[in-house]
Order: sequence, then structure tokens, then C-alpha cells
Amino acid sequence: MFGMSEIAILLVVVALVVGARKLPELARNAGKAARILKAEAREMKAGDAPREPAATYTVKETVRSSAEER
Repeated sequence: MFGMSEIAILLVVVALVVGARKLPELARNAGKAARILKAEAREMKAGDAPREPAATYTVKETVRSSAEER
């Protein structure tokens, strides 16, 4: 869909929009995310017992009557 030149232009525009002040913080956060992903992948390969998820989410459905929608 996009060629290399379009991706390069997009990255330059993003860098200008985000600004030079935020780039080190973004790079640091990307590095942390990569380390976490790598550690989790290593754990899965090792075949350790599955851990409980850190957080559980529940979804509540709300049913509205046709009178409430008006």
C-alpha cells in the first residue's frame, strides 16, 4: 500500500509533530515495551505454569428500552 518513501516522509512528519523533546521518552517507552514482550515470550517458550492475568476485565451490557432511546 505504502512505499518506502511515503513511510519515510510519514516518520519525518511524526517526528516534527511530536517534537524533539518527546522522542527520547517515546524511545524509552518503546524499549520498555520490547523488554516486557521479550520476557513474556521467553516465559512462554520455557513452558512454565501459566500465570494468572495481572488484571481481569468484565464487560457489562446495558439494555435500553425503546422509550429510553428517544
